[in-house]
This record gives sequence, structure tokens and C-alpha cells, in this order.
Amino acid sequence: MKAHRARGFTLICTAILVLFSSAYAQSDILIGVAAPITGPNAAFGAQLQKGAEQAVADINAKGGINGEQIKLEVGDDVSDPKQGISVANKFVGDGVKFVVGHFNSGVSIPASEVYAENNIVEITPAATNPKFTERGLWNVFRTCGRDDQQGKVAGAYLAAEFKNAKIAVVHDKTPYGQGLADEMKMELNAGGATEALYEGINVGDKDFSALITKMKEAGVDLVYYGGLHTEAGLIMRQAADQGLKATLISGDGIVSNELASIAGDAVIGTMVTFAPDPRKNPNAKELVEKFRAAGFEPEAYTLYAYAAVQIVAAAAAKVGSTDDAQRVAAEIKAGGPWETAIGDISYDAKGDPTWPGFVMYEWGKDNDGKYIIVEMPSACCREGNRSCCPKN
Repeated sequence: MKAHRARGFTLICTAILVLFSSAYAQSDILIGVAAPITGPNAAFGAQLQKGAEQAVADINAKGGINGEQIKLEVGDDVSDPKQGISVANKFVGDGVKFVVGHFNSGVSIPASEVYAENNIVEITPAATNPKFTERGLWNVFRTCGRDDQQGKVAGAYLAAEFKNAKIAVVHDKTPYGQGLADEMKMELNAGGATEALYEGINVGDKDFSALITKMKEAGVDLVYYGGLHTEAGLIMRQAADQGLKATLISGDGIVSNELASIAGDAVIGTMVTFAPDPRKNPNAKELVEKFRAAGFEPEAYTLYAYAAVQIVAAAAAKVGSTDDAQRVAAEIKAGGPWETAIGDISYDAKGDPTWPGFVMYEWGKDNDGKYIIVEMPSACCREGNRSCCPKN
């Protein structure tokens, strides 16, 4: 009898502990970060993950959101749309309320449908395809710009600065890569220039000999590439090895130090469109130093991911609750400007930020021989006359 009572008492205590544990777990605010944590684009995934992790740590240290701590859940989409859907569904099942991600436009767009149907707000630090915010969804935002913005910047730049160049337009057939290349091409053509070639490659291709042969036969001396750093680096290195002296210009998808690791010295002179470097924001100085002290350089989208978490936290604090995602989304649109690590951000009705767009950068080497990317002053850096461009 005593043993029976003891077992009963133990079961009751266990049940109480489970209830308390559940209540405690439910008091955490779940934010998901979705990105290619593994695979060829893992460098970008690390940027999103590190940025979100640091933001969560900093916000929790100040009391969290409305007195509740944030718990970060990481989802690896491997830059694959199907895996992105799986990550999104897992987030739904786990009770995630807000998502920072995804990195790829081709993953963000289908995943956002899952989030919209399940009352989850998504803020992407990196997906630039216009379609992401053009579908009228209530839940989508980005802290980055759009391809129709950076495509116009690149197209106008090429039309003005490379009037006599033979230009090849190459893309990787993805929503991001082809979308960006087409936006640039429209602006280039509107400026009176016509491309010499328009070609598509496949993500994962390793041998670009046939493409390079075509470009050599066409006398191409400038390549505009829509895609990511993995294929871009191989194209650049193989072109140099095969004697094609052509400058490559691309978009934000090649802003990774891994590009230089793949391309080597062929990266020098490569130009790229990206937003003004947030690491130069005086308000982000201490944060940048914190990342560097931890051994991580907060390049490209790191601070954009950090800013996404900041915006969620600030909007939820103003609403006073994280229970109603649609109220938080409405506050994000109406309640700005939001003070973030990348600057003050306000939103339009679509979920796009109303803040400075894209500028041109160039890859080079500093005095120590390290590959770097620097902003190009618009008044100089002309074809064949870049001596005035900063190199460090």
C-alpha cells in the first residue's frame, strides 16, 4: 500500500514538473532563423545565423521582449525550395512566431506562403527578388533592397561607363539570378546598349569551358552575372586560366570572402552592387567590434539579420504582445522608423524598406595582400581610369 502511494505521489510530482516545464517553455518567444546552414551557400547561412544569434543574445540581456526571453530555432534549408518548405512546416509545428530568413529568393517566396497561412511574420535579410513583396501578403518584410533597384543601378552604370564594351549577360536560372540579370538587362538596353550574349548556366555546374569559349568568340570584355559566389568564382578563375580578360560585374549574391577563395587573383577588379556598408554606421561600431572579437567578420548580411530581430522585438514591444502576429506586422509597417544596426528603417505597404538602395563596390587587395571589397566613388572609377578608387 505504501509503495502504491509512493508511486502515486511520484507520478503527481512528475506531472506537476511537466506542467511547470511546459509553462516555462511556452513563455519563451520562438524566433526561427532559416538559411543554408550547410551546402555551397553556407557562408551566407552563417551570416544570417550569427547575426540573429547575436541580436537575440543582446535583446535577452536587456530583458527580452515584454519581459519574455527569446529562444532561437535554426532551420537549414540548404538553399533548396523543397527543404525550405520543410523548415517552414517544422517552424509551424514548433510554435515559431517570427522568422528571420530565408537567404534565397527561390526559397523565401514559397516558404512565405506557409508562414502567411499560419500567422508567422517573415523578415528576410537577403531575398531581393521583387516578387517576394509584390504578392500582397500581410506577413513579409525585408531589411535588404530589391533586384529592380540594384539591377537599375548596375544597368545604368554599365550603359554610362562601358559604352563601347561587349557585354555578356549570364545567369543561373534561379528567381534571384535570372531576375537580377533581367532587371539589369532592361536598364542596360534602355540606356542604348545591347548585350553581345545572353546565357544561362545551372546551379552546381563546375566546368564553364563552353560558356567561356562562346564569350571569347564574341569578343566579350565584360560579363554581368546574376547568381551566387560559388559559380561566379569558378567562371572568373576559369576565364582567367583560358585567357579571357573580361571584368565581371554582379550583385549582392557574390558579397562573400569565399568568392576570393574560389577565384584567387581573378577576383581583382570585379564589381558588385550592394547596399552602403552597415559596418561603417557609427551606431554599429561596438556591435561590429563584438563580432570581430568573437572571431567572426560581420560582412554582407550579418547586420541585416541582426536588424531583422531588432525590428521584430521593437514592434512587439510597442504592441505589448507577441500573440497576434498580424498586429505586430501592422505595427512594423506603421510604427517606424525602426532604429537598427544598419540604420533607421521604415516600411511601405508591401513590406519593403524605404531607405538608401545600392552602390557600386570593387574587389581588390589591401596593403597586406588581403582581398577586400571597397565602395567605388561614383565620380571616378571609370573604365580604364580607376586610380582614384580607394584600395583600403
